[in-house]
Amino acid sequence: MPTVKKRLDAGQYQLKDQVVSINRVTKVVKGGKNLSFAALVVVGDPASAVVGYGSGKAKEVPQAIRKGIEAAKKNLLRVNLTQTTIPHQVLGRYGSGMVLLKPAAEGTGVIAGGAVRAVMTSAGVQNVLTKSIGTTNPHNVIKATFDALGKLRDRQDVAAQRGKAVEEL
Repeated sequence: MPTVKKRLDAGQYQLKDQVVSINRVTKVVKGGKNLSFAALVVVGDPASAVVGYGSGKAKEVPQAIRKGIEAAKKNLLRVNLTQTTIPHQVLGRYGSGMVLLKPAAEGTGVIAGGAVRAVMTSAGVQNVLTKSIGTTNPHNVIKATFDALGKLRDRQDVAAQRGKAVEEL
């Protein structure tokens, strides 16, 4: 049953931005090559467990980062957490990329590669084990991570779907 996602207001969070990758791209035109920069940015408020990603492209790096931040603020997702980790193991997919997220014990830290680490720290997850499978393209890895985070369910949701009390689970 698809639910209509309510857009989160970026103004009510203390969002911190993190640049995941900057790529120099060229477009070949009649007069030569047009050089520009593409930036992939993750924004998040660890206190509120809110995270988003976006990409921007511009002639200079700072403008590309700024555009990426603006795009990320329009694409925020609330993450279901249990204290400092995720509630259950989950596998996110996007294209040929897969990201496996596993809950971890207190004191483990964020065991993750670059793109997944940026998302996890921005979301406020303090203890998690991750494995990126397939592609290493940061765009696809981040989208697979967001797919996994979107699949996370808390105990109240599962109890409501099963028609049981939270204590029965």
